[in-house]
Amino acid sequence: MTTAVLLQAFWLVFDPYVLLVIACSAMFGLFVGCIPGLSATMATALLVPITFFMPPVPAIAAIVTATAMAIFSGDIPGALLRIPGTPASAAYTDEAYQMTLKGQAEVALGAGLVFSAIGGLFGTLVMVLFSPALAEIALKFSSFEYFWLVILGLAGAVFIGNASVLKACITLLLGLLIACIGLENPAGLPRFTFGMNELMSGVELIPMMVGMFAVSELLRYITNTDPSPIIATEKIGNIFSGMWDLLKKYRWPLVRGSALGTVIGIQPGSGADMASWLSYAMSKKFSKEPEKFGTGHVEGIVESGAANNSSLAGAWIPAIVFGIPGDSITAIAIGVLYLKNMNPGPMIFVNNPENIYAIFLVFILANIIMVPLGWLTVRLATKILRVPRNILMPIILIFCIVGSFSINNSVWGVTLILFFGLVSFLLEENGFPVAPAILGVVLGTMMEENFVTSMIKSDGDPLVFFTRPIAMWLAVGTFVILLWPVATWAWDKLRSPKIAA
Repeated sequence: MTTAVLLQAFWLVFDPYVLLVIACSAMFGLFVGCIPGLSATMATALLVPITFFMPPVPAIAAIVTATAMAIFSGDIPGALLRIPGTPASAAYTDEAYQMTLKGQAEVALGAGLVFSAIGGLFGTLVMVLFSPALAEIALKFSSFEYFWLVILGLAGAVFIGNASVLKACITLLLGLLIACIGLENPAGLPRFTFGMNELMSGVELIPMMVGMFAVSELLRYITNTDPSPIIATEKIGNIFSGMWDLLKKYRWPLVRGSALGTVIGIQPGSGADMASWLSYAMSKKFSKEPEKFGTGHVEGIVESGAANNSSLAGAWIPAIVFGIPGDSITAIAIGVLYLKNMNPGPMIFVNNPENIYAIFLVFILANIIMVPLGWLTVRLATKILRVPRNILMPIILIFCIVGSFSINNSVWGVTLILFFGLVSFLLEENGFPVAPAILGVVLGTMMEENFVTSMIKSDGDPLVFFTRPIAMWLAVGTFVILLWPVATWAWDKLRSPKIAA
């Protein structure tokens, strides 16, 4: 990278028109992320028609900025109402809401904002310094490695929340069962559709998630006979207070979450949702205070929030270097790159170096301005939440219905949110966590496809899952996570007679 190219990229980004596009895209992303049922992918898709009329740099800047903002702002309704704005926020929604109920909403929101920005900057730094090398490593991942990566994520499901392992496993299996519905399976045969055409394409994640978190919360509000006020609507203090202490205390979880998010983002087809779930599970597993998770503990928010935004930058690495989308957002962005004659591939650093480094600068700028704009969004959101709950809740339900309807312009999405809202309400009333069910749906299809593909490649030999170097280490990590509780229990049993003696 020469100084001339860097200066040219700098002037491309700090052009008044590009800065205006970034500001407008940031506000748009913050708005979309706050609305349950809408997602960062939808924000990207809605921006594509507008980018047709833009030069290359502002077009990509609009997508990068909007998605980064949407991923963070999904934390706001999650913390204040227990309704995640985006799927990437669902992993730690319960954690953030429990903090709000304890009067620590500013800590939950501040941690989500600050550490999302830091994670995004970490991922951007990795993208700038190591894009070609990391993308080449990512290409070494085949279906065998992806299978173990998914199993590793599913193994962490039992550590999500504060419920019993048995109940977490039951809801995880429920999520895996839901993931089996439809035609999207290796055999291409309809499963569990009951003759309904709407189920041929499976169960959409976003209506299911909105139903399980938003509608169930509405049902809980309706059936609640406790006249005490909801803490979430009380005044929220300075969200930046105590962030420096959190940064010093949780610096290693921050690094671990940022690194894991970047690595997950690089893997094609993974994305921020998977990074968030895996990071939260890992955070609880390696925490010095795992018993506090699920009761309102900020550590999981720190690590998982950092993983969210770092995965966004990670997903751009294979997209830029090889034209392979890391997630659904970069799949759309690649189309825009081709449209603007910035064809992805190794030669893009030769043919369009100034535009590529301009994209890198946009990532840095987007994560920096996220802090002040996110603060303003939180202030606005808390003012809205002072509206009486009997007025606010029906409005939220309307937003949920509109968001779910807009996915396929079908009433079926509305039916799904109502159904899963009722199911989630009944599960939680009986002590079953719903988060593992969401994780099962996110990873279930990926697990089946990679397993079947691997078995076809190996001619039915399962030993290949353990003979490839990367797959072997992922398998070892998976078995360590699965067997660690059993080993700990056995060790305590062996030590207890000695201690008693």
